[in-house]
Amino acid sequence: MSNPSHPIDEHSTPLTDEEERALKLSYITTREQLNEQEQAGILAARSRLMRSRIRAAGILSLPWLLRAHELMFGQVWKWGGQIRTTERTIGVPPHQIRPQLADLLADGLAWIEYDSYPPDEIAIRFHHRLVAIHPFVNGNGRHSRLASDLLADRLGRSGFTWGGGNDLVPQGDTRANYVRNLKLADEGDYTGLLAFART
Repeated sequence: MSNPSHPIDEHSTPLTDEEERALKLSYITTREQLNEQEQAGILAARSRLMRSRIRAAGILSLPWLLRAHELMFGQVWKWGGQIRTTERTIGVPPHQIRPQLADLLADGLAWIEYDSYPPDEIAIRFHHRLVAIHPFVNGNGRHSRLASDLLADRLGRSGFTWGGGNDLVPQGDTRANYVRNLKLADEGDYTGLLAFART
């Protein structure tokens, strides 16, 4: 397949040729087939993770984050559940991923322990920082949205709607709105991202 995972817009993460060779399913020849296989993995992972008995503190752990990504993408990609080792156009340099994840996970546990924010805001702040770190080759947005949904659920709230879709993949104007609100959160304003996540 020719460049199956190259970005369809400027906000997607491009893959290197080597990363593309990590595709496990040789019969995939179109982006549509790739999207279908990824979506099937995501839906199966979502169902399995939502049924699990894990508590909020368990979600805020590196092994859980890696396992969730593997469940979502490991049937399609060899790099499912593995921390990236290459530079991206967004996200922190590879050598900063593990330290920044450790800081985020410790902060998340403290936010819960000390009731620093309401449950929705804890989950959204977690989502925002996780996506900014961009720990994986691809699927970071979908992974962080699913993790945030599950975290919100374990904190007594329902999962988010992410602009009206429940497939974790905002499209068109919805995606532009999502990205705009992520950028506002970069400046410390979470109001728009909180509202977007519940629309």
